[in-house]
Amino acid sequence: MASRKHSTLIAGFLLLTIILMPGLLCAKKKPPAHPVNLNTASSEELQLVPGIGPSTADKILQMRKSYGAFKSVDDLLAIKGIGPKRMEKMRKYLTVGKAPPGKNAATKPAAKKKSDTDSSGKDDEEQ
Repeated sequence: MASRKHSTLIAGFLLLTIILMPGLLCAKKKPPAHPVNLNTASSEELQLVPGIGPSTADKILQMRKSYGAFKSVDDLLAIKGIGPKRMEKMRKYLTVGKAPPGKNAATKPAAKKKSDTDSSGKDDEEQ
């Protein structure tokens, strides 16, 4: 009798698992609250966009590294696997903003010119 109860319990559990599993496997990810900037986003940020998984995110980052900043969201159409239908699903979650300044950008203040100091080494303003 205990054996039969045990078998029924296992069968019930398996049936419940089979019924619930597709819902868990097909669960959609929550889209980002704000559009993701293709020129600044990390792989993790890109993967928040419906239709972009780890592989596609890597392709986007590689394209950005190789060709520079995106000028349009439509530039993604050059990536294998992204076609017009997929693009339309992703478009509202993507934006193209200014790329961050490169490593060569001048971030230091300009050095003083020699003409700004007299022969004593003092600034013109200090005299």
